[in-house]
Amino acid sequence: MASCLTTDDSGDDDDQSASPSDKSELCHTIKNLSLKLDDLSTCNDLIAKHGAALQRSLSELDTLKVPSESGEKLKAVNERATLFRITSNAMINACRDFLELAEVHSRKWQRALQYEQEQRIHLEETIEQLAKQHNSLERAFRSSVPGRATNPSKSFSEGSLLTPKGEDSEEDEDTEYFDAMEDATSFITVITEPKEDRKAEGGSGACPVDDWSVADSVLDSASPGRPSKVKRRMRIPDKPNYSLNLWSIMKNCIGRELSKIPMPVNFNEPLSMLQRLTEDLEYHHLLDKAVHCASSVEQMCLVAAFSVSSYSTTVHRIAKPFNPMLGETFELDRLDEMGLRSLCEQVSHHPPSAAHHVFSKHGWSLWQEITISSKFRGKYLSIMPLGAIHLEFQTSGNHYVWRKSTSTVHNIIVGKLWIDQTGDIEIVNHKTKDRCQLKFLPYSYFSKEAARRVTGVVSDSQGKAHYVLSGSWDEQMECSKIVHSSPSSPSSDGKPKTVYQTLPAKLLWKKYPLPENAENMYYFSELALTLNEQEEGVAPTDSRLRPDQRLMEKGRWDEANMEKQRLEEKQRQMRRRRLELCARSGVCGAEEAEREADAYAPLWFEKRLDPLTGEMACVYKGGYWEAKDKQDWHMCPNIF
Repeated sequence: MASCLTTDDSGDDDDQSASPSDKSELCHTIKNLSLKLDDLSTCNDLIAKHGAALQRSLSELDTLKVPSESGEKLKAVNERATLFRITSNAMINACRDFLELAEVHSRKWQRALQYEQEQRIHLEETIEQLAKQHNSLERAFRSSVPGRATNPSKSFSEGSLLTPKGEDSEEDEDTEYFDAMEDATSFITVITEPKEDRKAEGGSGACPVDDWSVADSVLDSASPGRPSKVKRRMRIPDKPNYSLNLWSIMKNCIGRELSKIPMPVNFNEPLSMLQRLTEDLEYHHLLDKAVHCASSVEQMCLVAAFSVSSYSTTVHRIAKPFNPMLGETFELDRLDEMGLRSLCEQVSHHPPSAAHHVFSKHGWSLWQEITISSKFRGKYLSIMPLGAIHLEFQTSGNHYVWRKSTSTVHNIIVGKLWIDQTGDIEIVNHKTKDRCQLKFLPYSYFSKEAARRVTGVVSDSQGKAHYVLSGSWDEQMECSKIVHSSPSSPSSDGKPKTVYQTLPAKLLWKKYPLPENAENMYYFSELALTLNEQEEGVAPTDSRLRPDQRLMEKGRWDEANMEKQRLEEKQRQMRRRRLELCARSGVCGAEEAEREADAYAPLWFEKRLDPLTGEMACVYKGGYWEAKDKQDWHMCPNIF
């Protein structure tokens, strides 16, 4: 099992992290240097011995009677031998001085190294002790303060939205997710009955209520209902009970990319990142309903609920999905069951990037290229998906664009791992300029807010608010139609708040219950249980055919780790081959050849300029489903 810890998911030769094996390597190096010094000392003795013997032989030759011509040559040889002896003695003295100096400094280096090792061990023990104390304080606080459950019968609720940030507004290295967000635009919602609303006086912020009946019919019908489907598997083998300390592996990797941390399959779940990306479609029925919305702001409510629903599968999913091999694909061909076809391809390995395209026969298309940026920051792990998500409805031409929020894995050092979603999502309809601002509130033990709360406001192109959204990213989302809005006096903290008078909330989305025994099956949803089910006719690069992932699903983790190492080494060899081909062509230098090796050309996607975001992104170029119909996969690389 130890061997698997020296292999990372990156597939690079020059990016191995520090590990306990470094200590043995250092000892081995010191031992080799000592042996070389012994060899040098032996050579010194031999040179002195043979030099003295040569000098004696030459002295004996001087006593012999030889012709004058031979005597001159002998004299010249004697002088050269004397020069050789003087030079050899000088070299020997220099080597002796070097040896003495090296021995002195070697002892200093060894003492310094020993001190650093002791300090590191002491620091690790201190951090672990502090983490345990922190965990005890949290438990003590939770036991002393009764839980604050949200009361659905409350007549008003409060929320806050951040002002829109730039596209590059990523969390800083030292961002704390427990702190309250600053500079927030806050609002208060007050629920009113429809009959009361009809008597309310109109104002500059008032919305007509005549169209509420339209929202009633469409949004009410958005409540979840399972579509009929063919029989698929409902369970996978239970997760084996392997004990492995996450902190023992990750303590050497603070500040590094998650994809470059050497991780065995013991910390994985038997799904690839491509399959996890496909899980976003679990609540596709929200988009099927949105097709029939006559109002763009109503449609925005359903699109917002869909964007939030993609996080509901993450609440208990603390395991890491398999990092896909370059060129790996995953298809979800469910036209009959779900009315859609989905294709993902891993288009880059460093940084890890996947392109995704979905076509629905109900009248919408979705595409995205997601690059995973992740850092281990000591107490927690930040996972930041980069890239824009596009959703287009064919009939109306409404084109929505948004980006994912940040995921944070807490209690890396000690305690039970838990996941939180933080940050803001702004959804823009580029045809009508409608906007929805969603805020994922960070959870704190000391906050009065409910855990995993999400709030939002849907506004039209003029900035007038039409709907208030509320709920939690792991359970459900509701929308309330705004019938009147007015500013209120600043709150105690000095921040102005807008008061929205709304009709009673309508349910937009509710999470499906988890399957029976889900806790022993990686907390997979019903859809997730079917994603790695073997299917006929898929491309040879499909994630279902990945051998290490299949072995892990079957519970054969030791074999899976060995297979994972083989696949990663195969990927390294393919990358070196691309590098050699580029260098051999003479077209590019060393640095250019390195870039050429990384500039992998995807098979089913191509880089294009996104006119809405101004970024280069991989877009589906076609051909996959036609190749599947013909079962012609000759163009697929051999990656497994």
